[in-house]
Amino acid sequence: MAEAGNKVMTAKEAISRFVHDGDHLVIGNYTVGTCAELVFETVRQRKKGLTLYSQSGVFDVEVLVAGGCVDKLVTTYVYRAGGKEGGSAVERALKAGTLQMEDYTNFQYNARLVAGMHGFTFMQVLEGAMVTDLFKKRTFMGEDKYRVITCPYTGKQVLTVPAANPDVCIVHVQRSDKFGNAQYWGALGSVAAAALASKRIIVSCEEIVDHDIIKSSPHLTLIPAYRVDAVVEVPWGAHPTEVLGYYNLDRMAYAFFFLSDMTGDGLKAWMDEWVYGCCDRQAYMDHYMAKHGSHMLDIIRAKAYYSAPANYGAAYGSCWDNEGRERTMGLTIEEIEKVLEERGLLYG
Repeated sequence: MAEAGNKVMTAKEAISRFVHDGDHLVIGNYTVGTCAELVFETVRQRKKGLTLYSQSGVFDVEVLVAGGCVDKLVTTYVYRAGGKEGGSAVERALKAGTLQMEDYTNFQYNARLVAGMHGFTFMQVLEGAMVTDLFKKRTFMGEDKYRVITCPYTGKQVLTVPAANPDVCIVHVQRSDKFGNAQYWGALGSVAAAALASKRIIVSCEEIVDHDIIKSSPHLTLIPAYRVDAVVEVPWGAHPTEVLGYYNLDRMAYAFFFLSDMTGDGLKAWMDEWVYGCCDRQAYMDHYMAKHGSHMLDIIRAKAYYSAPANYGAAYGSCWDNEGRERTMGLTIEEIEKVLEERGLLYG
């Protein structure tokens, strides 16, 4: 159990405490650096009945659907391993009737999360979609997938999508402090909106760093500590996908996954080996190195390429000095109040 103010816990504890059967779950990462270990742990705990939001239904979504965790999927893209002649966990589930899916454009999907992040109930999107099958074909959302309303200013008919406020977001970042100030850089996608639109947030990271490091680069903090429920330190936590500054996409491991994903039996064997057969990320990496050799990881480790430092220095951090005096007038708060009272300017 994390001590007060310290939100660090294992993936097992975080998923157990904050992801519940029937939840609306959003994967915060978009295409790159996906939260693989949090996804794997959700499958290991056999969570059920999830409505899953994902902007890119590739590796992560395939694993969750194959694990029987997902009943409904909201997405913009679904990978089909093997093309027309192949399949995927998602495609097999759709054909079997065990999965329902609503499809949006990237713009519309993000609009839903941005609306949720800002506390809006809907967001206007481009009306051109009304002539497409995106608008015409609907499943579990029915009339709530889109609504056409009259603009109160112009009288024009405008297309809207509803806000999305998932129950929980799982997201992988480069680093965080123990309090949950999560820093991420690179291709942003919907990372910030997915997290901040959600009611609960589980952050996994490559490393937990001191708070002073977080303070020295505040522009990288996309998710503030007060919104985060759990912090999980998981080196290689996005493998086989990439994390900028840490490692590249593992093309070999990625290819093996999609070759397995082409058939139900192949994917089951892959899941038994890499998800159910590994109790956590360390076991997964140990298995990887035993099977492929540690040199395969060395090949994809990132070479350092640092940005130029930014100067966040200031003459002082407060208008009050160390003796409690206002720096311009040289008075304490009590002395200021006395002056205001003498002049009849102190109210309340």
